[in-house]
Amino acid sequence: MKTYIFLTAIRNRNKLKFLYDLQETFIEPYYLAIDKMGKKVIYGKVKHSNEVRKFNYERISNIRVLNNFRFSPVIPIIPQAS
Repeated sequence: MKTYIFLTAIRNRNKLKFLYDLQETFIEPYYLAIDKMGKKVIYGKVKHSNEVRKFNYERISNIRVLNNFRFSPVIPIIPQAS
């Protein structure tokens, strides 16, 4: 069920709110992956920062999709050498 919620939020560019180790967390979800230990994770940009963090599935609870809040992915621009 978590995977479906996350994939839908990523596709629709909806922000998410959830409890991560009992701390309320807001993210802009970017992608799902499996880490080196074989566990599912989601990567997302944390609200009010430029940090993209990894969140372990097993530590996430009470997921809420914020349908009224959409985002545009931040794409880093690398200056070209001339």
